[in-house]
Amino acid sequence: MKKRGTALILAAIMVLMTFVFAACNNETTPDSKDPAGEVSTEEGTDAPAADAASDLDDIKAKGELVIGITYFSPMNYLDDNNELIGFETEFAKAVCEKLGVEAKFQEIIWDSKVMELNSGSIDCIWNGMTMTEDLAPQIDFSTPYMANKQVCVIRTEDADTYTDLASMNGAAVVAESGSAGETAATSDPNLAANFISVTAQADGLNEVKAGTSDIAVMDAVMAYSMVGENTDFNDLMVLDVFGDDANEQYAVGFRKGSSLTAAVNTAMEELAADGTLDQIARTYGLESRILLGE
Repeated sequence: MKKRGTALILAAIMVLMTFVFAACNNETTPDSKDPAGEVSTEEGTDAPAADAASDLDDIKAKGELVIGITYFSPMNYLDDNNELIGFETEFAKAVCEKLGVEAKFQEIIWDSKVMELNSGSIDCIWNGMTMTEDLAPQIDFSTPYMANKQVCVIRTEDADTYTDLASMNGAAVVAESGSAGETAATSDPNLAANFISVTAQADGLNEVKAGTSDIAVMDAVMAYSMVGENTDFNDLMVLDVFGDDANEQYAVGFRKGSSLTAAVNTAMEELAADGTLDQIARTYGLESRILLGE
């Protein structure tokens, strides 16, 4: 009886193991097909491209284009009535009118702009964004529409101290994190020697005005608008020390493969052709920087 009992137990164990192995063999592996017959991969690289291809349809369905910005005069800033105005504000609204949607502006941290875009929390980056080689693999650019370059802002009282890049060696330098100004500052050994990043370009101006930093590297478009006589920074001045080789271009940023890119390009070209873009630029003293319609 004891032998027979042992044999029955062993038989039961064998049956149980058969079911276990069968179940394991039926489990889906990362490289196997899902029930719909599609091959699933761990990275899911096809999903973002499919989503981006429907961007235009998505914004038309929701009736608005969510635009990532920072407060940046004369591009996007608040007037005395706390209303958002600026060249980019008006330009984006005009494009949205062409697309049949409303413009919704959302403040972002500039250094996180690509993450905000790819996460879907914004539909585009439209805020004096410089086209760079670093950004090119990550996002799609619109047709460039405005010329820019990087400049240095110093206190007027330091005009005899800082005259060129060599004289700036060892000075306390700031620029917006993730900006073209940061790239310019960290690429030059004189400026990089004592460099720190700040959250926004306006923070750089405040640092120099307060004396906590000596030099702010920033967009010429903003610097010439905010610095000098009849401004809040009339004790600061702009130095063009990088030369013509440092010329840059502004463009709108979209997700890779986005259907919005072509639609926005078409709308911008129409606004350039009918004179609307030039009219907006003249309002903010930027007509000489416009590239579209030349």
